[in-house]
Amino acid sequence: MTLIYRKATLADLEILTETRIEVLRAANQLGSDADMTEVKKQSLEYYQNALKNDTHLAYLIFDDETFVGAGGISYYRVMPTYHNPTGKKAYIMNMYTKPDYRRQGIAFKTLDLLVADAKARGITAISLEATDMGRTLYSKYGFVKMNDEMELPN
Repeated sequence: MTLIYRKATLADLEILTETRIEVLRAANQLGSDADMTEVKKQSLEYYQNALKNDTHLAYLIFDDETFVGAGGISYYRVMPTYHNPTGKKAYIMNMYTKPDYRRQGIAFKTLDLLVADAKARGITAISLEATDMGRTLYSKYGFVKMNDEMELPN
């Protein structure tokens, strides 16, 4: 097995968008009958803009020429705080490894590449939303559960 980790470019829009839909179907336990047309359209638009303006970085992982996984990180800014005086934040998302390649360290290495990029940008406020399947990986890496955030449901 020869794994290649490479940064996604605008030439990878199709694989990025398809992977996003696959991740969302798995995370939300959606069948193939769930209409993802609008999500797919918006995801494509997101990647087009975010890759151009450097507010998103994605890694694609290949075994020779076979796609086996991906991971992404979005960059944004909020008002500065005492603990985050720059207000710069990063959000890890769309972590995915094909079933036959799981439990081989691929997701851990992808996560490490994403975190390293954020730190190289001077960003230390890094968060993510963990599924049950990913929680062990993120805990092993050092992520901790947040207690203070709240969300207004739809």
